[in-house]
Amino acid sequence: MAVSAHHERGAKRRSNGNDLPLKTVRWDKKMSNNSAAALLVYTMLQIFVVLKFIETKGMSIAPYFGLVLLVGVIIPVCRKYEKRWRNVDSFGLTGHSLAARFRKDQIALWTLTLGIPLFFIGVILLIRAIF
Repeated sequence: MAVSAHHERGAKRRSNGNDLPLKTVRWDKKMSNNSAAALLVYTMLQIFVVLKFIETKGMSIAPYFGLVLLVGVIIPVCRKYEKRWRNVDSFGLTGHSLAARFRKDQIALWTLTLGIPLFFIGVILLIRAIF
C-alpha cells in the first residue's frame, strides 16, 4: 500500500484515508517553561518587592544574603516539578488525566511562587511590629 505524497511525518491516517494531524502535548516542555517563568517572577518579586521590606539603614549586606537564600529556596521546588514531568510517559494516564494533573501542579507551582514572597513580607512586618 503506497502512502500518498501529502501524508506528512507525524500525521495519522484515519480508516477513510484522510490525514489527521497527530497532536502530542509536550508536558515536560510546558512544565519546564512554567518553572522558568515562575523562577523569573519569583526572583523579580524578591528584588523589587521583598528587598524594600528587608533593607536596613547603612551598608549592611545581610539583606542581600537573605535575598540569595530566598531565591535558593525556590530552585529545588522548580526542579522537582520539572523532574516529575520528564517521565510523563510512565504515568500511564489519559490525555485528560494528564491535563488535570498538569493543571494541579501548575497551580501549586505558581501558588508557591507568589505565596512565599508574600508570606516572607508578612513575617518581616510581624517581626517589626513585635520589636
